[in-house]
Amino acid sequence: MPAMDEDDRPKKKIVHEIGQDLALLSIKELEDLIGLLNGEIGQLQANIATKQGSRSVADQFFKK
Repeated sequence: MPAMDEDDRPKKKIVHEIGQDLALLSIKELEDLIGLLNGEIGQLQANIATKQGSRSVADQFFKK
């Protein structure tokens, strides 16, 4: 039976809990985690921008 290549192995889903110990993670895992968190930050910033736009429209509508 041939050995499995790294690419053939199922990928472990990256999960991060704020404050978790990062000492046991490899450099690759840390880089992947940074990418994941940067993506989350982007989503949060986009959500803030959307909410600010909606609020601005509402403020204009209800302004005296």
